[in-house]
Parts: sequence; C-alpha cells; structure tokens
Amino acid sequence: MAAVTATDVKRLRDATGAGMMDCKKALTESDGDYDKAIEILRVKGAKDVGKRLERSTTNGLVVSRDRALLELDCETDFVAKNKDFSALAERLMDIALETKPADAAALLATEVDGQTVEKLVEGESARIGEKLVLSRFTSFDGPTATYLHKRSTDLPPAIGVAVQYSAGSEDAARSLAMHIAAARPRFLTRDEVPAETIETERRVAEQTAKEEGKPEQAITKIVEGRVNSYFKDFVLLEQPSITEPKRTVKQVIDEAGLTVDRFARFEVGQS
Repeated sequence: MAAVTATDVKRLRDATGAGMMDCKKALTESDGDYDKAIEILRVKGAKDVGKRLERSTTNGLVVSRDRALLELDCETDFVAKNKDFSALAERLMDIALETKPADAAALLATEVDGQTVEKLVEGESARIGEKLVLSRFTSFDGPTATYLHKRSTDLPPAIGVAVQYSAGSEDAARSLAMHIAAARPRFLTRDEVPAETIETERRVAEQTAKEEGKPEQAITKIVEGRVNSYFKDFVLLEQPSITEPKRTVKQVIDEAGLTVDRFARFEVGQS
C-alpha cells in the first residue's frame, strides 16, 4: 500500500475543498492514486448531499456588483475563504445580472447550461463536501450605493448593504450604508412595520408592565413608550445616527440632501 503523505493530502484538499480526513481516507482507499481519490470524493459527496440537508450554514459570504447583493452560505469558515466557493458566488452573480431574477428563489429556478441554478449549487455542494445555500439575492434599479463589511480580515465579507437613493450624493448614501451595516435596521419608515408586529410589541409591553406592577393609569403611556423604543431600534430613519448619536438618521440625511428609496442588508447566518 502506498504511503499517504501530508503533501498528498494538502494537494487533494486544495483541489477539491474536501475535509482533511476525507482526503486522507480517499487517498488510502485509492492506494495513493490521485485521480481515483478525486473520484472517490465525488461519489462520497453525492451520497452525502442528503445528510447535509439538516446542517446549519452559519458561514459564507456576501458579494456586491452592479446594484445587486447576493449571499451564499456554507458550514465552515474554511470553505468560506476557499477560492472555489468565492468563484461560485461570483458565477451566481453573473447569472443573476444576466437573467434579472426577482429574488433568490427565482434565481435558483433559472436554467443555465442545461440545469437549474439549484442543481448547480447542489453539484458544488457535493464536490466541496459541505452544505451550500444560496440564501438571498436582490437588485435595485436606481442610483445605489453599496458597502461590504468583513468580520475578520482573513474572511470574505459577511455583511452587505445596498442603499437606493433618488437625491443626494453617493458618498452620503455609502455613509448611510455603513450605518445600516452596524445598526441593523429592519425597516425604512415606521409605515413599513407590519401591523401585527406593532400589535405584538404592544401586547408584550402591556403584559410586561402589568407583571412589573406598574400603576394601571400609567400602562398606556408605558406601552407607547416601549413601542416607540422599538421604532428607534429597527426603523432606519428613527435610529440615532452612529456618527452623531444626538441626532436621528433622518436629521443627518436631510441635512445632506439624501433621499432614500429603499435598502437591503444581508448578514451571513442571520435571517
């Protein structure tokens, strides 16, 4: 039986993106035959697709190009910084910009090279040996500023923000995108907050106030205060500006002459 060296394992791992132990087992099984080891890994990857369905994908990357954002997730940071994984994300973005799908679901159903994008991702999942998920995609029509943020210098961007604006400068819009990346707003204005969400916040606030023993006559005011706190936390225009905490985002962008139409924020591992 041929001896399997660390160099052999590294070469196979670099070529396939498979785990170190899987590479070592494949080389042992193939008696050191590199091409046969690749074939073994491909077969194993295809068989393991079903097993990967329940795994969590808390790593990955966000790519941005031509007023669009795309999030591709994986299981480990090792794969997240793998060049083949990055290349897949860029290829998916190429397909999206060419076919202009409405969202990630439409992109997954898009036909390319005789197969759907969903099958393409599944094939790469089998080859790499991890669950891969095309989580989100969006694109904007008007002037758009984007910002990508890395959680760590050795990893690809894990947060992506796009801000579409109809008045103002790109610099002001990009500064706002940086705020959004850090402050995690969910809505542009309070009018966008679903009525059921507001009702839930009111219900929780009222029940909490009662359990805290607050006077009955004060509960209405307390509830309104807590609902307003929710707006300040999650409505972009009502958030305190990160650069000027004593002013709201609306005050800051109004002074800059920036009119925001919509925004999107993707963060790997977050819904």
